[in-house]
Amino acid sequence: MDFNYSDRAHRYLDRLRGFMAEHVYPREADVAAEVATGERWAPVSIIEEIKARAKAEGLWNLFLPDSEDGAGLSNLDYAPLAEEMGRVLWASECFNCSAPDTGNMEVLARYGSAGQKQRWLKPLLAGEIRSAFAMTEPDVASSDARNIESSIRRDGDTYVINGRKWWTSGAGDPRCKVMIFMGKSDPDNDDVYRQQSMILVPTDAPGVTIGRMLPVFGYDDAPHGHGEVIFDNVRVPADHMILGEGRGFEIAQGRLGPGRIHHCMRLIGLAERGLERMCRRLSERVAFGKPVAAQGVWQERIAEARILIDQARFLTLNAAYKMDTVGNKAARKEIGMIKVAAPTMACKVLDWAIQAHGGGGVSDDFGTAYAYAQARTLRLADGPDEVHRYQIARLELAEQVGRNG
Repeated sequence: MDFNYSDRAHRYLDRLRGFMAEHVYPREADVAAEVATGERWAPVSIIEEIKARAKAEGLWNLFLPDSEDGAGLSNLDYAPLAEEMGRVLWASECFNCSAPDTGNMEVLARYGSAGQKQRWLKPLLAGEIRSAFAMTEPDVASSDARNIESSIRRDGDTYVINGRKWWTSGAGDPRCKVMIFMGKSDPDNDDVYRQQSMILVPTDAPGVTIGRMLPVFGYDDAPHGHGEVIFDNVRVPADHMILGEGRGFEIAQGRLGPGRIHHCMRLIGLAERGLERMCRRLSERVAFGKPVAAQGVWQERIAEARILIDQARFLTLNAAYKMDTVGNKAARKEIGMIKVAAPTMACKVLDWAIQAHGGGGVSDDFGTAYAYAQARTLRLADGPDEVHRYQIARLELAEQVGRNG
């Protein structure tokens, strides 16, 4: 295993860190103030300004490995860049590297037709529009995607779409112009993994209704948000089908692998920022006659936080290395492992950071509460811990029995 970053990655990382120091960190308070006092469901003007600057400086689409529109970095080389962006929750958007757009762009780049790429991928890569991914449903256990009940029915030269989705991230953003919708196109197929398809649905199509925006631990995540979306006899042209009928699970596996590891990369950066804040706070405060940082319990937590973060980083790099060398499917166990480990680690470290800040930790003054809410959510997003542990166990049993049997 070789976890060394390429010279190209180091150059990008130096540029990215410099950009973050000059244009992102100094504007954190300004962005928070604009979101709090402005029109909540409108793009944040400060972020739009930073995005234009990042694009002009070539710090754009850094996530996309196999495209002339991206940086051409491997998963391993992208890891430190995503970690750096993850230190500020909105920073990845500044570089056109935020979910769910990254996953949707990868779907279109890998599986989209020429027409789909021209209409949707091109403006997404340019940052002119945003997108959403409509998969999870409120009425079934969507952690098993075979349960999805939404329908995609062929009718001549069109498909008719019906269903109720929720946790459709980005649905509240006025820039969201297209959704990738997963539903059943062949519910009677004997192969349950061929029943599902994915299709492109413009957000302004008749029959699409954006319902309530769902808060996460009280945060509405405006202007991005997570919406409940109703599809009532939505009709789209047949050429909006991605790859072909019955290919939904195949596309999902190609999409979710990179998406999951990107979340983990960013979480490591978020946890690093939490540890920095914790150490600073503990060093500044005095209790019972000495700095809080000198208390044994806090020294133990600081040490444990460093261990947990580095463990998660090495697991992430291992998964990225395997994705690069043997492919996403062969690396699914390693991807599952880090998808469990990274959010669990981040929740632990950020919980300690909250504790270190006392009452301020649960306020919005230090960013620790919001960071924790985001980290805790990622124990559910892109598959809950339980599903990943189940798959890891199955793969491990198959390897062990096959090796020793």
